[in-house]
Amino acid sequence: MENDGKIHVYYGQGKGKTTAAVGQAVRALGAGFKVLVFQFLKDNVSSERTVLEKLPGVTCVPGRDKAKFYWEMSETERLEIKNYNKMMLDELIKLCDSFDVLFLDEVLCAVSLKVLDEDILLDFLRNKPRGLEVILTGHEVSGKVLEIASYATEMKKRKHPFDAGLEARIGIEY
Repeated sequence: MENDGKIHVYYGQGKGKTTAAVGQAVRALGAGFKVLVFQFLKDNVSSERTVLEKLPGVTCVPGRDKAKFYWEMSETERLEIKNYNKMMLDELIKLCDSFDVLFLDEVLCAVSLKVLDEDILLDFLRNKPRGLEVILTGHEVSGKVLEIASYATEMKKRKHPFDAGLEARIGIEY
């Protein structure tokens, strides 16, 4: 069967979305695939990025040096990040022809927070290069994205140290 490329979605309030997506990217890499990675709403210092950048066959496109949480942004900053995200997705679309896997970390969060236009993402997903596997992560996913997804896995939180007031820990949550 010819590989037409599938759309993978890891979403939900539970821990493990990025972790699962990184695992999928590593599996693809192990099969000789070339992987392109971009992290929306994150800076360039996550622990998974540190490893991915060292792997031959993986290209991590740099994001902003300093990333704020959405609730910390002013309206001006939100508009700025929306324009930035559109520009970055446009660049990734141009680059992805040379890759087998495109991993868009937190792209679903960018859409749900309205700092990336869902129609632009959907248009790309519907018209992506044949054979390209696309991995999407985020807390919430729309019915429109779910409809065109080939795989959809929901991570459901039952318990998390954050609920008890503990902050994210390097190497575990980021």
